[in-house]
Amino acid sequence: MDTKDFWKLIDDARALVTDPADVEDVADRISDLLTERPAHDIVVAQQLLWNLMAASYRAPLWAAAYTINGGCSDDGFDYFRGWLIGQGRDVFERVIGDPDTLAELPSVKEVAADYEELECERMLGVVWAAYRRVTGEQLPRGSFTVDFPALDPAWDFDFDDEEEMARRLPKLDALYA
Repeated sequence: MDTKDFWKLIDDARALVTDPADVEDVADRISDLLTERPAHDIVVAQQLLWNLMAASYRAPLWAAAYTINGGCSDDGFDYFRGWLIGQGRDVFERVIGDPDTLAELPSVKEVAADYEELECERMLGVVWAAYRRVTGEQLPRGSFTVDFPALDPAWDFDFDDEEEMARRLPKLDALYA
């Protein structure tokens, strides 16, 4: 299994659910699909998942998550990125490149009106769950590593600074104004 296979797994899971916006359901289907693979592939999938978590560990994305969710703790940012991974590769890569494009997503527009949060904690456990179902055991110790990059110091400001957020994320600011 490689990154391309992992994204295909997510696409396949999204195609199997009635409502791809229901990322909890997508996460469950990902776990189900993983159980059809050899245990070694499942272990590899854990590293691939955390590689995506590391790739999305970016201050501009954290600011966007803060805007969308009305605040965003460390754990909340993890869960937001779980939601983002569940959107599939195209959305993920576009948003990592420009977090302000989140304002263009129908799912973000929909929750903006009601100030609902976008998160999916379950996504972070899809591999653990699949491995446990297949082997009856926990993932082996040391089977994956997480290496988060340093956050961009240019984004080290108070995300409650409305003027600065409006300047840096104008589309999201307009949506959440």
